[in-house]
Amino acid sequence: MVRSGAPGTLPAGRRADRRRASPQCRDGVFHNALETHTLLPGTLWRTLRQHVRGRKHRVPKVAPPICARTGAEYAEPPASGLRATWLGHATILLEIDGRRLLFDPVWSERASPVRFAGPKRFHPPPLPLHEIPPLDAVVLSHDHYDHLDLRTIRALAATDVRFIAPLGVGAHLERWGVPVSRITELDWWDCVTLGPRPPATPPASGAHAAAADDLELVATPARHFSGRTPFSQNRTLWASWVVAGPRHRVYHSGDTGFDESFREIGSRYGPFDLTCMAIGAYSPTWPLIHMTPEEAVRAQALVRGRLLLPIHWGTFNLAFHAWNEPVERLLAAAAEQGTAIVVPRPGEWIEPAAPPAVAAWWRVGG
Repeated sequence: MVRSGAPGTLPAGRRADRRRASPQCRDGVFHNALETHTLLPGTLWRTLRQHVRGRKHRVPKVAPPICARTGAEYAEPPASGLRATWLGHATILLEIDGRRLLFDPVWSERASPVRFAGPKRFHPPPLPLHEIPPLDAVVLSHDHYDHLDLRTIRALAATDVRFIAPLGVGAHLERWGVPVSRITELDWWDCVTLGPRPPATPPASGAHAAAADDLELVATPARHFSGRTPFSQNRTLWASWVVAGPRHRVYHSGDTGFDESFREIGSRYGPFDLTCMAIGAYSPTWPLIHMTPEEAVRAQALVRGRLLLPIHWGTFNLAFHAWNEPVERLLAAAAEQGTAIVVPRPGEWIEPAAPPAVAAWWRVGG
């Protein structure tokens, strides 16, 4: 059975007006800066053969190890002022300069509009949905099911958290119960500032609640596409994100193929203390919409990142490569280029000021 409202809805009214006014929009749909195909022309049958006949180890034999968390563990802020918890796939809980942000939250069992089919999680969420600590904002990269999850959004809508998303995505959020007053939509290079929380909002705890300095979020370009049905392709925008605080800077790639916009992002906002770079779900037949691990290392250099945390791998079966191939390729590419990386287990937090050594947890149990 289709979950009520799972496909979302199309932008209308003022949202549609903003879409049409965007430099990224032509003929009613959004476009990448460079010509981009979701599938290379002439590769459909090759892709279907890979899907049916591929022999890659796309799902782990046993669930990958996780580091289980509770909300209470976040009461003590990070000593360095910057801490990131990878919760699987592209979901990052980021604590930065006294603020707490949640990127691309997906807690459902499947990245799908239905409960009985679609990519299923390899591991349970390390942090239960009801244990998510108080947040300053939920930040969304685009509206695909593995990044924008109905069940999770509805749970977060019941709190007082603010939602920040690319143009058009607010239509989904509003349909799912998020008040319009708590939705901010941005075009590429637009920014929003998180000032002090309203006095009526009870403090979360300690330094997190006492932050006085503003935090800036910037929607930056990505090379991808959008749509939750075949009939809603590219009606909403996709983005990567810069988080710029008074002491630290973080970049979250969202979903993206490789292009030269990384260089401009790095020039404008780098260097970054931490980058959360997508490394998985790539294929020779769709090379323009998802980066390979080697391209992620190149992108890291262009954005001027100091430490790379790989995302978009290890949680859902979304491509034809082995489930742990992306991280093995990342290790080799990072070693060759001298790129600093960290590969936490799902739920294991890291502080870039003292990154842990890489332990090959993904090799345990296959």
